[in-house]
Amino acid sequence: MLTQLSKLQRKPVKRVIGLMSGTSVDGIDAVLVEVRGHGMDLRFRQIAFVTVPFDPKLRELILRNSIPETSRVDEITRLNVLLAHLYAGAVQKVVRRAKLSLSDVDLIGSHGQTIQHVPEPQVMFHHTVRATLQIGDPSALAKLTGIPTVGDFRIADMAVGGEGAPLVPFFDFITFRSRKLNRALLNIGGIANITVLPKACSVEDVLAFDTGPGNMVIDALMRKFFHQPYDRNGATARRGKVSTALLNKLLSHPFIRRRPPKSTGRETFGNEFMETMIRHGRKLSCTSPADLVRTATELTARAVYENYQRFISPGTKIDELVVSGGGAHNRMIMDRLRELFSNVHVKKAEAIGISADAKEAICFALLAVATIEGTPGNLPSVTGAQRPVILGKICF
Repeated sequence: MLTQLSKLQRKPVKRVIGLMSGTSVDGIDAVLVEVRGHGMDLRFRQIAFVTVPFDPKLRELILRNSIPETSRVDEITRLNVLLAHLYAGAVQKVVRRAKLSLSDVDLIGSHGQTIQHVPEPQVMFHHTVRATLQIGDPSALAKLTGIPTVGDFRIADMAVGGEGAPLVPFFDFITFRSRKLNRALLNIGGIANITVLPKACSVEDVLAFDTGPGNMVIDALMRKFFHQPYDRNGATARRGKVSTALLNKLLSHPFIRRRPPKSTGRETFGNEFMETMIRHGRKLSCTSPADLVRTATELTARAVYENYQRFISPGTKIDELVVSGGGAHNRMIMDRLRELFSNVHVKKAEAIGISADAKEAICFALLAVATIEGTPGNLPSVTGAQRPVILGKICF
C-alpha cells in the first residue's frame, strides 16, 4: 500500500473523481478532473460531469434516518453500504461519459452523505465532543471500484476543535483568489455558505461560514404543497408575495445572527423548521403556499445579505459575488441577490470558467489529492480549528 501511495504521490498528472451528495439529498454529483501541481498550487481541468438522482423512496429513507426521532441504527448501517454501491455506480457513469475505463482513474474523493452534523461542543464523560456523520463507506467504495478512495473528511478538523465545515474554502482559495478583486463565493445547496477572499489574500485572510438555509426550506415547502422536488427557476416564488412579518421572524433565528465560525445543516433548517415556519405563517396571516415559498426564497437571499452586512462588509467590501450550487439556477434568488448587492457584480460560477453544479464535487477531488500528498485541507480561520490538519481516510 505504501508503494501504491508513493507512486500516486509522484504522478505529475492525476485523474481524480470527486463525489458529492449534499444536504438537499437529491442525488450524487460525480466529476472527473485532471489535476496538476501540489499543495495550494493545485490546478485542474474538468473532463466529465454527471448527476445521478436518488430514487424518491431512497431520499425519504435517508431523510428519515437524519432525524433522531425517526432514525434506526440498522437502517443507517445498511445505508452506509448501499450508498457506497450507488457512489460506485456514479463513478462508472462519469468514467463512461469521459470515454475512459476505471483503470484510467487514479483516485476518488468522496464527501459521503451527511445524516448528522452537530458541531456545537458537548461535554460527555469529561470529554468535549464535536461530531458529524457521513455515510457511504469509502473503504467499500474503494473495493467496489478498485480505485484508492479518500473519504470522511470532516471529522479530523472537529477532533482539533473545528466545526468540520465549511471545507469548500480550500478549493475557493486555490481557484478564485485574485490580486485585483475582493471576491466572495456563494454556494447555495441545501444550506448556503459563503467564502470571502480579499484581494491578494493569504490562507489566513480567508473568511467563510454557513449563512443559513439555501434551497432546503424552499424544497421542503415545494414537496409539501406542490409535490415537486424544487421550485424550478423560482417560478412558484415569483407568483407569491413576501410576508414581511414572517420574514422578520425567520431572520431573527439565532444561527443567522451568530458570529462565525459557524456551520449548520438539516438539524437546524430541516422539516421541523419548515413546520414551525408554517405555524408562524398562520398566526401572521401568511397561509398561501406560494407566499410561503416566496418568503422562504427571500429568507435565503436576505440571510446571505444580513451576514454580509454584519460580519463581512466592516472588514471587506466585496467587488464580485460568484454563485454556485442548485440555487444559482433559481432566478428569483439570483434576482434578489443582485438587488440586495446592488454595488457588487453578481454572477454564476460559469462566468469565470467553473461549473456551478460541479463545484463542490471538484472540491472533494482536490481535497483527496491534498490528503494523499500530506497537505492540510482545513482552514482554521474558517472552521475554528486549533491548527491545520490533514483530512480524511485513505482507503485502498
